[in-house]
Amino acid sequence: MTVEEEVLAKIKPGPEEKEKLREVSSEILANVNSAAKKLGIKGITPKLVGSAARGTWISGTHDLDIFIAFPENTSREELEKNGLLIAREVAKEGQNIEERYAEHPYLNMEYRGFDVDLVPCFAVGSASDIKSAVDRTPFHNEFIKMRVTGREDDVLTMKQFMKGTGTYGSELRTQGFSGYLTELLIVHYGSFRNMIRNACNWKPGLEIDMLEHGTVKHNDPLVVIDPTDPKRNVAAALSLNRFAQFIDACREYSEEPSEEFFFPEKNNPMKDREVLDMMHSRGSSFIAIYFNTPDLVDDILYPQLDKMEHSIRALLEEYEFQILNSGYWAKERSIVIVELISAELPYVKKHRGPPVWVKEHAKGFKEKYNNSEDLFSMYIEDGFYVADIRRKFTTAKELLENRIQNCSIGKHIGKIVRSGFTIVEDDDILKIDDPDFRRFLRKWEQGK
Repeated sequence: MTVEEEVLAKIKPGPEEKEKLREVSSEILANVNSAAKKLGIKGITPKLVGSAARGTWISGTHDLDIFIAFPENTSREELEKNGLLIAREVAKEGQNIEERYAEHPYLNMEYRGFDVDLVPCFAVGSASDIKSAVDRTPFHNEFIKMRVTGREDDVLTMKQFMKGTGTYGSELRTQGFSGYLTELLIVHYGSFRNMIRNACNWKPGLEIDMLEHGTVKHNDPLVVIDPTDPKRNVAAALSLNRFAQFIDACREYSEEPSEEFFFPEKNNPMKDREVLDMMHSRGSSFIAIYFNTPDLVDDILYPQLDKMEHSIRALLEEYEFQILNSGYWAKERSIVIVELISAELPYVKKHRGPPVWVKEHAKGFKEKYNNSEDLFSMYIEDGFYVADIRRKFTTAKELLENRIQNCSIGKHIGKIVRSGFTIVEDDDILKIDDPDFRRFLRKWEQGK
């Protein structure tokens, strides 16, 4: 057997699993119709969409997306109200019910071992006439169903390859390939192997327009024009790093195929000795800011963490601390960690002023610093006045303690940080002993 055949044998749903999915999805669709009839809500059409409807779901991933389509002339208020009424009625048979909000409210529940989303949408005539973002999904469903037949195994294999290489998932936490994008790429390239072969030569700016109908210029690393909407790039959520990471994985797999790409061994948490050895071997300085994670959905939390990381980097660089690397991690606590060339700077800071021949500015510069207690010395260098002055913050920790709340760190995280945060450096990072955080630290380990 080839590597792909061995992988497929592990991830392809068997007859019993497929039959259970058909049974449960049919039951929920019938329950939606019954709930609408009981509530006197007319004109709705329930639909199973997503990978479950297209036969491109991996064994064990029991997710069902049930869309409740309302007539196009329904008002948004009516859709939101009646959509939730129907969903709540259906959910009386479910467990762990949770109302969630994307562009508009929907309901999530567990039902007979399946994770079920009940999502109201508008039954619009075409994907270019959508009234809400989810209205595209039924069109995606039909497009893929008509073209993926015979290639389902290739889709499953590619999805598992992406999962194993950390590039699958379009949510903001991952910024990788969505399921729909993966399916489109397999339809375009024809097979798993052909897509791997072509991806080895991808470059940023690659555009794939299967129907040659795109009407908008996109500047993303990968552009895949939505066959159902000529204005939309299906790959808009894919970051440059994930794009590059996928290319690298395809090249390595082409050279030496292995199941490890699909099912990588989970890293063990770094032990105290390993963390210390890693930091000491690099000879750099590490500083971590941690605080309680606000109660937010991932698509709100992670953009704010990303914003906070960039803002902290900008603050440190503004005060002349040189950054080597950084990252963030979240569970019950959120952590932003930065690696610096040094977390400590000298007391003296060199500040260049105006050229000597710009008389008024030169005079103002000299007057400002000649009378300052922070001045060490003043001299002329390359025709410019230079003042060696006392640095306001000599350590990164002191700077962050005093200025972090002035950073642009997002509404919800900002509120949490204002109520309290902790900063630890170097060896004291060992105080953060969460196993998942210790796995996250392996990104700094040699060869990882």
